[in-house]
Amino acid sequence: MARQGTRTAGGARGGGARAGRAGAGLLALALTVTALAGCQGGGSGKTSAKEPARPTAVRLPPRHAGFDYQIGGAYPPPAEVRVVSRDRTAAPAPGLYNICYVNAFQTQPQERSSWPADLLLRDAHGREVVDEDWDEPLLDLRTPERRERVAERVDRWIDGCAEKGYDAVEPDNYDSYTRSHHLLTAADATAFMRLLVRHAHARHLAVGQKNTSELAGRRRDIGLDFAVAEECGQYDECEVYAKAFDDRVVDIEYTDGGLRKALARWGDRLSIVRRDVEVSTPGSPGYVRRTG
Repeated sequence: MARQGTRTAGGARGGGARAGRAGAGLLALALTVTALAGCQGGGSGKTSAKEPARPTAVRLPPRHAGFDYQIGGAYPPPAEVRVVSRDRTAAPAPGLYNICYVNAFQTQPQERSSWPADLLLRDAHGREVVDEDWDEPLLDLRTPERRERVAERVDRWIDGCAEKGYDAVEPDNYDSYTRSHHLLTAADATAFMRLLVRHAHARHLAVGQKNTSELAGRRRDIGLDFAVAEECGQYDECEVYAKAFDDRVVDIEYTDGGLRKALARWGDRLSIVRRDVEVSTPGSPGYVRRTG
């Protein structure tokens, strides 16, 4: 099921699609390989043969911290903010924990022509399979060879995030297989995500699972570190993410009702912010940012 939202010119999703660098003194943690493997919620502590290699340390976002979702345009974060998510084209916010947004499983409409034609998912008639809410062609992840080729391009974006000084990446549209008319599977999505996680971890970047609550139980085998949830309060999914990621969850609500629900149950545990669906910047007519 897709949730209504909007995609900004900067390449960022605002509004949900189902399934949106902290200083040394902040609560972000540096974890060793052993600690990362042992602390993942619901895990047995054993390492899968297919689990991506992790670096000696990645920094995780602090739990229950002031959060701002700026994927529609960067601006100075409010004073209480300690975690911020921005589009990969933007610079990170100095002194904060920064998450780098990357559209990894679909392509922006304006970037469609830059992709090799055989890497755009096509149906039996040769037509591109498109996420109609966003007019975004899905990427073809059906074979290991195609996944490697797509990952090669996305990895360059991840490299850019690392070079700019981001702490983590947020690969969007993990759930695109649900919009593929059964051409892609959850196994395709997780296999591709595993490639991205391995590369990001090698660059000492944590990786956030974006939405896709139905795959949260696989986060340990894939190597995902925290969750970026859109409207988990509105759709009663916060518990799924909180349990899977040991409360390392940043949640974006797009309605006042969703914010109230999220705060009532999870306000003392998760990082929650209300944004407008355009994820616009201050001074824009529809700009909304609230935390209570």
